[in-house]
Amino acid sequence: MTTENQSHYTPKITEDADHVLAHDVDEEPIEENRRLFEGGLLKLFILLAIAYSSFHLYVLNIAPLETWSFRIVHIAGALVLGFMLYAGARFVSEEEGEARHRWTTWIAAVALLPALYALYQTGSFYSQVQSGTLRIAAELETWHFGWPLLVATAVGIVMSWFHQRRRSRFSIPDLVLIVCSLAVAAYFLVAYNSAMRMSTGTSFAPIGISFAAIAGTALIMELTRRVAGMALVTIGLVFLVYVFAGPYLPGFLGYPGLSVQRFFSQVYTDAGILGPTTAVSSTYIILFIIFAAFLQASKVGDYFVNFAFAAAGRSRGGPAKVAIFASGLMGMINGTSAGNVVSTGSLTIPLMKKVGYSKKSAGAVEAAASTGGQIMPPIMGAGAFIMAEITGIPYTEIAIAAIIPAILYFASVYFMVDFEAAKLGMRGMREDELPKLSRMIRQCYLFVPIIILIVALFMGYSVIRAGTLATVSAAVVSWLSPNKMGIRQILNALEIAAIMSIQIIVVCAAAGVIVGVISLTGVGARFSVLLLDVAAASHLLALVFAMFISILLGMGMPTTAAYAVAASVVAPGLVQLGIEPLTAHFFVFYFAVVSAITPPVALASYAAAGISGANAMETSVASFRIGIAAFIVPFMFFYNSALLMEGAWFEIARALVTATFGVYLLSGGVLGWFAKVSALWLTRIMLIAAALLMIEGGLWTDLAGIGLTVVAFLLQRQRRLKLATA
Repeated sequence: MTTENQSHYTPKITEDADHVLAHDVDEEPIEENRRLFEGGLLKLFILLAIAYSSFHLYVLNIAPLETWSFRIVHIAGALVLGFMLYAGARFVSEEEGEARHRWTTWIAAVALLPALYALYQTGSFYSQVQSGTLRIAAELETWHFGWPLLVATAVGIVMSWFHQRRRSRFSIPDLVLIVCSLAVAAYFLVAYNSAMRMSTGTSFAPIGISFAAIAGTALIMELTRRVAGMALVTIGLVFLVYVFAGPYLPGFLGYPGLSVQRFFSQVYTDAGILGPTTAVSSTYIILFIIFAAFLQASKVGDYFVNFAFAAAGRSRGGPAKVAIFASGLMGMINGTSAGNVVSTGSLTIPLMKKVGYSKKSAGAVEAAASTGGQIMPPIMGAGAFIMAEITGIPYTEIAIAAIIPAILYFASVYFMVDFEAAKLGMRGMREDELPKLSRMIRQCYLFVPIIILIVALFMGYSVIRAGTLATVSAAVVSWLSPNKMGIRQILNALEIAAIMSIQIIVVCAAAGVIVGVISLTGVGARFSVLLLDVAAASHLLALVFAMFISILLGMGMPTTAAYAVAASVVAPGLVQLGIEPLTAHFFVFYFAVVSAITPPVALASYAAAGISGANAMETSVASFRIGIAAFIVPFMFFYNSALLMEGAWFEIARALVTATFGVYLLSGGVLGWFAKVSALWLTRIMLIAAALLMIEGGLWTDLAGIGLTVVAFLLQRQRRLKLATA
């Protein structure tokens, strides 16, 4: 979800006899364009949402479905639920009455006829295929299915932009889009037998596939606009234009070109929309969203935040340190930086301001911490699953490799927070303001579902089986807490999961369009050649170039889409430089993640600024500074593979110790605080240089870093004595 689509959301902050501060922190915020149904419509939506989540659990664990058919149904279900729930235009206010632009209803009602006709024709095609027909007549597919479907889709999309009704009302234009979504899915389920799949991308491909793919792509892009904003849609449209403009472009961007029929007959295959991103969203991502929904229904999110308050709230700048721990835990599960900011930041940001942080700093800390949740193993948002799918590297190996980088990132943010608190003379929260640690420790059984997940993964269970066991354990463990999950709560969790999944599923499908363009046009390979040319001058320069491209591609996009696109464009070139695939993909993944706090388009920072009341650009610059370690550590992957758990145990342990000390020095240098006194520019430069030497990890660089640190410490001690006697 994006900041522009989110309404202001504030979880309950109350104090009871045990000073438990957080209630309902993991409730999903209600976006500004989300409908709030009542009566029969509400019951219908709840029924469809529960059925959607249950379908995935059933297929993943009990009765596997043919892969492409499963992915087609997976996308179609998300489109149906998405068009039901999210409006294409703003809602009318009380003063405006029931509706504006009533003509949109009449035009959409007319467009409903060709949509229903196209859906009816898919049934006719199915009957023909079942009776032994090997190929549907091209004229029938074109005039009785293709053009009616395209006209209905186009009219439905355009009318939805102008159709403004009350928040509880449904929309006829969106009903048209739902019918079109069903028609697209029904056609592909009919058409995608083995013989027809082999013909995609050739002149022998049925013309109906191209019509259905064009309509399907348009529907995906429209729903992406509604749930994730225009950034991903704009990038997707640029890539689609490139498909047909490529033959006219100069230099390395030029290529022979693809016809409309050839491209769109392939884009709705495993080379594009049904490819790696949808493969992951239809298996691992949907399963872990259901897991997160079960944790939410059992109020484990409240426990995470209250536990963090009890453990870290007393230290100086306590609420900021709480934000680090709580946002890391929550962000690991929910998979969106901006969404994590809205849920936990609504609690932590006001408390940070209460103990002395400025509005800008409070928002920046929350944005940096929430973004870090995407790199926190074992779940890592959803990026780890896509990385496993693209690279073929086992998920457990990726989760292990992420441990040290995550430690370094959160250690850096913690040191930044602590130094700023010391520099400004902040206090922590009083004991009578905090939950009792003893009570929180007695409830530590609420961590059991996550422990079961980790243990099951490392015992060799599949990710799906481990995720299912963890989900079941969340329901079982809830019976030891006040928030017991009965049938009603389990059904509520399934409903929540379906709602939470809409955005990430449609974003993965939209990213699949971009990935399809990259693979079908070969632009990724040409970019790799360009990267190799740059590397001929300097490997470091090539890495810097790759960093900027990854951040640029990721700006304004959710993490999963940002990584999927950057992995297709940038990672292959890094691998050709001789970098190990795991290192190359982690490099790209990190910069796709931190694009959420990189000015000028920093979604997580903007969400935090909306809560704190600070200037959005100032908050993004401050969060960039706090998360600076995430911009440095990936370069060290290249020079020191021990940071990714590659090497002997002694090398890994030394890399962890020296790099942790390095980010400590880096935090002091960036913030200008070291050895209990503010630092001058010369000392800050020495600290940053020492930090880079320590993070790099070689013996001589470590010794040089220690030497610089000693000099900086002596200078700081002399400065402290001088200030004390002044």
